[in-house]
Amino acid sequence: MSKKINLTKDPIWDLLRKVTIPASVGSLFQTFYNLVDTWFAGRISAEAIGAIAKSFPIYFTIIAVGVGIGAATNAIIGNSIGEKKERVASMYIAQSLIYALFISILVTLFGLNTSNFLLGIMGSDVSGIALTREYLDIIFYGTFIVLVQISLNGTLNAQGDTRSYRNVLIFSFFLNIFLNPLFIWGYGFIPGFGIAGLAIATVISQLLGTIYLAYKVNQCKIKKYLKLVCFIPKFDYLNALTKQSIPVMFSMLFIGVGIFNILYFIGKFGDLATAGYGAALRVEQVFLLPVIGLNTAVLSIGGQNFGAKEYNRIRELYSKALLFGSSFMVAAGIILFFGADFFVSQFTNNPEAIIHGAIYLKVAALIGPIYPVFFITTAVFQALKKPMYSLYLSILRLTAFPFLSLWYVINIRGGDYTDIFYTIMATNWVMGIALIIFIGYFLNNVFKQKKSHFSY
Repeated sequence: MSKKINLTKDPIWDLLRKVTIPASVGSLFQTFYNLVDTWFAGRISAEAIGAIAKSFPIYFTIIAVGVGIGAATNAIIGNSIGEKKERVASMYIAQSLIYALFISILVTLFGLNTSNFLLGIMGSDVSGIALTREYLDIIFYGTFIVLVQISLNGTLNAQGDTRSYRNVLIFSFFLNIFLNPLFIWGYGFIPGFGIAGLAIATVISQLLGTIYLAYKVNQCKIKKYLKLVCFIPKFDYLNALTKQSIPVMFSMLFIGVGIFNILYFIGKFGDLATAGYGAALRVEQVFLLPVIGLNTAVLSIGGQNFGAKEYNRIRELYSKALLFGSSFMVAAGIILFFGADFFVSQFTNNPEAIIHGAIYLKVAALIGPIYPVFFITTAVFQALKKPMYSLYLSILRLTAFPFLSLWYVINIRGGDYTDIFYTIMATNWVMGIALIIFIGYFLNNVFKQKKSHFSY
């Protein structure tokens, strides 16, 4: 695919289509994968759905760290390719894998040692914690597989290849349909593991996907410079990856903190409210898929164009990606609003849980058009090697602003369950409008500095 696409020359609309569509399709099957997990959890019990929902903010640690590694690998290798430094790019392939393995050890230790405490804060009792940890512990033991897979995918994305990971996610989805019932209820010599079976199926799928991506990286153009010596840790390269990835990791972690924050307030209204919200989140993810694909496309295209100093193409990329993303979310929001009850009912037959989930989906439909601003702007920050701005945005949008607003609405004003989501809607729109105003100044400042630097 990298031979057919020139990220610094081809028309922006064509690139957005060619890079976004495979990424979105892959994300679609990733979401289907999660929906299948939620469906099977529902067949175990309503408590199992609640356990999966409460595990997400903790499991999100792996996702956050992985996104940081993937974004750093994508941006740095993309910049290197744009600068025609393919030997440097090949070195970063190896160093990113070393970095991923090291970070995976830290994440695993974190997950295994903090889960009880965090689940307790979210209101889980002893039996609820035990049920959730049956799933979570296995997931954390497989952290190294996930992070290596994401590192490999970052290398491919930097070259415009989003199809390989799409193929992994499609294959994993179909495999998961087979593996979930096999490990949940058992068959033949394989015993039934209950909710832990969901995690076992996930780890097996991730392992097979990682092997496939390693094969694809071994076939890519810049692999010819990849030698065994490249896998010796190099401080300068690891330091660059760390500086680029850490702000992104923390930005993503704040998404987990934001979900944790919301679950904290939702938990005040009972476990069925949490179950309904958890099911609704799965549905919402489906409608965010093109936006997630745009994030990948903007990072990949922007990274190479920044390395090649094609600044006007980055401006064009931002405006066209935002136009497409927001237009899509308006149309998707109509479907989400009117189909809310139906969508949630596909995951639980509990009437109260359905009501709570539908309430969130209807408000989420009104938030949707502003979401692309955050995804696309974050990708631009990362492509321009300014990941700290992503961190600042996440702190304001996902933690400080919403927590203070929700605390005031629920604890001071005595707000109800619905008020939680209207408050979230208000904070997102305020932050989104402010960000649109800021991005013009930001791009002018960065491009002016780069031109000044290269004039000497």
